[in-house]
Amino acid sequence: MGQLIRFGVSLDEDLLESFESLCARKGYSNRSEAIRDLIRGALVNDEWRHDAKEGAGTLTLVYDHHRNDLSRRLTNIQHDDYDIIVTTMHVHLDHHNCLEVLVLKGDPARVRALADRLIACRGVKHGVFSGTTTGQDLV
Repeated sequence: MGQLIRFGVSLDEDLLESFESLCARKGYSNRSEAIRDLIRGALVNDEWRHDAKEGAGTLTLVYDHHRNDLSRRLTNIQHDDYDIIVTTMHVHLDHHNCLEVLVLKGDPARVRALADRLIACRGVKHGVFSGTTTGQDLV
C-alpha cells in the first residue's frame, strides 16, 4: 500500500448530509473509508468496461423448474462454458421456484456473455449479474 495522502473535497451541504446519512446506515466509521469504497467500486466498473484480463462475478437466477424443460436448458448452457464456472448452488424456494447462484471467473467478455445467455432463457423469472475484480490489481 502506498503513502496515505489527504485531500479536500467540496460538496453541496445537502449532498454532504445525504452522504453522512448513507455512511451511518452502512456502518462506516468515517467518510474516508466510504469514499475509498466508492473509488474502488468505480475502478472495478471501469476495469469491466475495458475488458480486464480476468474477472469474477456472481449470477443469481430465480426460475420455475417445471417450465419448458428449463432446468435441462440451463444445465446445457452451463456445460458449454464449464471452465469459467467455479461453483453453483441450487436452492428450492418452494415446490416450483428455484434459486440458483453461479460463481464465475475468467475472461470478462465470456463471463458476461454466459450470464446474459442464462438470464435471457425463456422461463427465467429474474436474473442479476454482479461483476467484480479478482483483486489482483486493486489497491
